[in-house]
Amino acid sequence: MGWPRWLTPFIPIAIVLDLVKAPGTLVFVTSALGTIPTAAAMSRATQELAARSGPGIGGLLNVSFGNAPELIIALVALGKGLDEVVKATLVGSILGNVLLVTGAAILVGGWGRDKMTFNRTAASAQSLLLLIGVAALALPAILAISDGVALPRPGDDLVRFSGGVQRVSVALAGVLIAVYACALIFSLYTHRDLFNEGDDIEGEGAEPWSVRRSVVWLAVSGVAVAIMSEILVGSISHFAEAAGLSEFFIGAIVVAIVGNVAEHYVAVVVARRGHLDLSLNISIGSSVQIAMFVAPVLILCSLFVGPHPMAFVLNALELAAVVLSALVANQVTQDGETRWIVGLALLGLYAVIAFAFAFA
Repeated sequence: MGWPRWLTPFIPIAIVLDLVKAPGTLVFVTSALGTIPTAAAMSRATQELAARSGPGIGGLLNVSFGNAPELIIALVALGKGLDEVVKATLVGSILGNVLLVTGAAILVGGWGRDKMTFNRTAASAQSLLLLIGVAALALPAILAISDGVALPRPGDDLVRFSGGVQRVSVALAGVLIAVYACALIFSLYTHRDLFNEGDDIEGEGAEPWSVRRSVVWLAVSGVAVAIMSEILVGSISHFAEAAGLSEFFIGAIVVAIVGNVAEHYVAVVVARRGHLDLSLNISIGSSVQIAMFVAPVLILCSLFVGPHPMAFVLNALELAAVVLSALVANQVTQDGETRWIVGLALLGLYAVIAFAFAFA
């Protein structure tokens, strides 16, 4: 797991603090730190199983568990009726991957190099899928506006939509999952040569895990992620009040980063080694998975989990930010080469959006 293992003690600390009803700020901070090693272990176990299962089954494993921490956190929030926090976390994950991670990877990888090159065809295919997924997820909000229904505000916890908006949300969920399944066939079978760059993402010399060890760690880390998620989500409101921040900002920025910080670190490390193709596949590919698989799955799960079905209607700030990030990703991947200044610009845009979210 690398450096995240040093944060493992925060797992029992968070559990104890939650049981003794410690201040919400302490519970939130420790559970957030405790989520990092559990998510990292889950990611490592998934990668080890995928590496030993061939491209087909390996791809399905990555689809199923690649963004499992975000999915588990979102399911817990969905069960508590925090629909707006769920949507903010998903939007924050897309923004974090496209702007923060891609920007850091290009900046760190490009520093000291004249330029970095990557497979334009593969990267453009990923960024186009992201743009399509984001466009589909934006449609319920556009439909709500056309019907004269007000969009949610950043400070809202739960806004109920029904009728056409709800039906469109369910329909787009089914379509996006179907399109994503076809995209998997494209990347794993018909055009897998475009996505086959390999690298030891845990570092040279890392000892491979056996299948048995990977399965055990996947099960254990899955349970641990669920426990940490329950504590984390339950303490969001207390932390928001104590820190003077909105739950919207915490969901979109803090929780979104915590769920994937280990994977974000890996993307930057491999970019520094010169493997920008793999780095972009991690960052943009993860965003595609959020938009075209995780979000649709949560929309369908909301039919059975939580107080009522979740219509995927974004607030105006989320709508603008996520569409803008998809357009930027599409632009960055057009030339097949990039320089460190592009990464700095992406980080600057993420910082501006984060400030806007903080004051929303």
